[in-house]
Amino acid sequence: MTLDPETATFLIAGPVRIHPRVLRAMSTPSLNHRGDYFHGVVQEIRELLPVAFGAKGRQVILSGSGTAGLEAVYASLVPKDGRTVVVTNGNFGERTDKIVRRYSPNVTTLAAPWGQGLPVDAVKGALAAGDVRALCVVHNETSVGLANDLAAIAPAVRAAGALFLVDGISAVAGIPLPIEAWGVDAVVAGSQKGLAAPAGLALVHLSERAAAQLHPGTFYLDLAAHLSSIEKNDTPWTPAVPLFLALREALRLLRDEGLEHRLERTHRLAEASRAATAALGLELFPDARFASDTVTAIRNPEGLGDPELRKALEREYSILLQGGQGALTGKIFRIGHMGIADWPDLLVTFAALERILGKHHRLPRPGAALSEIVARMP
Repeated sequence: MTLDPETATFLIAGPVRIHPRVLRAMSTPSLNHRGDYFHGVVQEIRELLPVAFGAKGRQVILSGSGTAGLEAVYASLVPKDGRTVVVTNGNFGERTDKIVRRYSPNVTTLAAPWGQGLPVDAVKGALAAGDVRALCVVHNETSVGLANDLAAIAPAVRAAGALFLVDGISAVAGIPLPIEAWGVDAVVAGSQKGLAAPAGLALVHLSERAAAQLHPGTFYLDLAAHLSSIEKNDTPWTPAVPLFLALREALRLLRDEGLEHRLERTHRLAEASRAATAALGLELFPDARFASDTVTAIRNPEGLGDPELRKALEREYSILLQGGQGALTGKIFRIGHMGIADWPDLLVTFAALERILGKHHRLPRPGAALSEIVARMP
């Protein structure tokens, strides 16, 4: 079967499937990005961003991927004269460490094995030393299908007076992220994850404290310049206009659905995916206590690699899942169920997985995975 992107079941860990309304928004003829119409687009996005973040604050839109948003935050906020702590337990935590080290001369990295929970005691110990000015952490580590327990470290970060800088790229509109309750100072979201917009925009939420501490870093990603411009419903440099139009439509859809409803649907899809995985006789990769609601990471069954499993799903059933990264390449596969993913996507995917495992005489109970999903449907 030749893959047709327009009809395939698309469940990678981001970018995610995009609603036709959002796709149509990008077909608008060229606009003057310094004209009144586009300024109105930016104003509406600004009004809708608190719906996505679940909090009001200083919020900007950057033309660039989620990584650009992270670089903007770290370049503008990590201290030049104090210590920065980076906490990592996956591929994207390691990426944070690499970026932060370009901007801070004094970095302490606290690492846990990929797929394991945060080293909470080590984090608290580092913060208790009294010289930490910023702590950087990934909330939802899609590389291993794990949601980090930020609530466990938030009080210690607040007590230390450190800036709390969070990679929320795959967390925003995917898992609960109570920014104000946890005292988070900066959160980066990616347009292509829980928001179900096209890839290519980064959204940044800043606390008033963080906004007051911005300092020059990169030129293009200078958050102070972006904050100054967006207050006039403008951007400092030429924006990705079609992506702004798509983001506006995606945010309208989120507003109409309601953030809490989207979070609840994503959670129920995740619970069903985990139950169906167990019914197939397969194992989650991460510590199950911290399994992510936006992506389920599953160990490849013994003797079956990407060609027999994930590639077979694509080749025979037009179902796209994602493989492992780095040292996990060929060892795990990942099912994304965020954004506008819904129950038919899971039913098709796990029906195909049952079929493939059955062909390899590795299916313990035919129909069991589908039964687990159906039992959790509304």
